[in-house]
Amino acid sequence: MAKTTPNHTQAVSGWAALDSSGKITPYIFNRRENGVNDVTIKILYCGICHTDLHYAKNDWGITMYPVVPGHEITGIVVEVGSNVSNFKTGDKVGVGCMSASCLQCESCKNSEENYCDKVQFTYNGVFWDGSITYGGYSKMLVADYRFVVAVPDNLPMDRAAPLLCAGVTVFCPMKDNNLIGSPRQNIGVIGLGGLGHLAIKFAKAFGHHVTVISTSLSKEKEAKTKLGADDFIVSSDAQQMKSRHRTLDFILDTVSANHSLGPYLELLKIKGTFVIVGAPDKPMDLPSFPLIFGKRTVKGSMIGSIKETQEMIDICGKYNIMCDIEIITPDQINEAYERIKKNDIKYRFVIDIAGQSSKL
Repeated sequence: MAKTTPNHTQAVSGWAALDSSGKITPYIFNRRENGVNDVTIKILYCGICHTDLHYAKNDWGITMYPVVPGHEITGIVVEVGSNVSNFKTGDKVGVGCMSASCLQCESCKNSEENYCDKVQFTYNGVFWDGSITYGGYSKMLVADYRFVVAVPDNLPMDRAAPLLCAGVTVFCPMKDNNLIGSPRQNIGVIGLGGLGHLAIKFAKAFGHHVTVISTSLSKEKEAKTKLGADDFIVSSDAQQMKSRHRTLDFILDTVSANHSLGPYLELLKIKGTFVIVGAPDKPMDLPSFPLIFGKRTVKGSMIGSIKETQEMIDICGKYNIMCDIEIITPDQINEAYERIKKNDIKYRFVIDIAGQSSKL
């Protein structure tokens, strides 16, 4: 049994993986009472992240069963604690990957709590009271207000849900590398999936020239006509890669499959920047010569702070940036998992937890 406390008195219906088979089944569990720093949220939608599959099957060897996945959560506030002044009943809100941090370290004090050594995640984490955290595949969530963001009124709650993970994951590297409000630059996006399609939307909203780099020629039409990309490179085509040599200022790598970085680094201009947000399960091949002879930088990035997440979703409201999704019901989660394994989704599954419509 997952560890709870005497304060966990609220029975909640959800969906969990009970063992390493990864099969998601209905599951009843208890959440804590709403505390002075908490907001209770009626969950409307929850996106499915590939991370959910890894935790469900214990691919990383750290799953605490039963696990209730889900960290792309949108819903409506139904109760607020006495210390909460920035949310009220009826507000549209979202919860992403984090549920707690130490609040005292340098990272937390600098609004970079996502890099806190003691950060705890929305599911499969350990909350301040010692209880195991359960995620958004459930009807209701109690969250500390410091880890909740407001969702702009003009964003539909279903298409906003994946922004809480996928959206902020691609937004932060662009912010960190001064691509918001900067002169037009040439941006490359490796991979056209849940992360990649949002990266295109952000980069175009910020006024940049966007080149999609993919192994699949079949994705070119979609990238250009639907998502607004300016150029498309088939990475397996040596001539195409050579013709774009030193043409890009910045590359965002969203691919989680194993691949060498060398050929892509050659696409960068001198002093260009390459940021990794995909997470291959094996060490990446990083040849030294493209770095040395191009004075290039390779960096990594992980989600964002709550401050950055709020900034990101506000920008999404301003520019009408939303995730392209396919709505499913909870009884279709296992089928969705199988389709994700086959890359059979454009571009994110979202679970209709409450049986709502996209009007909310």
